[in-house]
Amino acid sequence: MILEVANLEDNKERVQDETIAQEEVEQEIIDSDDDGQEETETQDSALKKVETLQKEKDEVYSRLLRLQAEFDNFKKRSQKEKDADRKYKSQDVVVDLLPALDNFERALQVESTPETSNLIEGISMVYRQFQDALKSQGVEPIETEGKEFDPNLHHAVMQVEDESIASNTVVEELQKGYMLKDRVIRPAMVKVNK
Repeated sequence: MILEVANLEDNKERVQDETIAQEEVEQEIIDSDDDGQEETETQDSALKKVETLQKEKDEVYSRLLRLQAEFDNFKKRSQKEKDADRKYKSQDVVVDLLPALDNFERALQVESTPETSNLIEGISMVYRQFQDALKSQGVEPIETEGKEFDPNLHHAVMQVEDESIASNTVVEELQKGYMLKDRVIRPAMVKVNK
């Protein structure tokens, strides 16, 4: 019986030890669940921060792309303006000189007499120099008579009816028009057939 009591005591201690061990394991599981929840909460928080940072990065990147495109467009626009300024740099001067050119043409239409022949010859030379200087800058007169009326090149100030001439044809030039390279700086004043 003593032996049975001793076995019972040993079994009792073993059961208590096992119970304590089981309680410790359960506590560790509970503690690890709490740690797991904390880790899960930390992971969730970290994921949210990553998502927020990713959105901010995407917004900054798209803003950067837009700014880069705007800057490229600005550079292209500036270059076009510079090219146009260089191409048409003499336009203001040419426009101011056209009335003088018209007056030279009127002076050359005067009938030449022996007394005025030298004067007309001198005016003619100056007129040719004037024309050459304008040509060197890219100024050309607009062709008119016998051409089809073009509202981009011609300014119709009169109309006539002549059945021998095709309709919408320039009959007479009243004032010369000029182009600077590919730009009309003064349209030609013309008489057009209906």
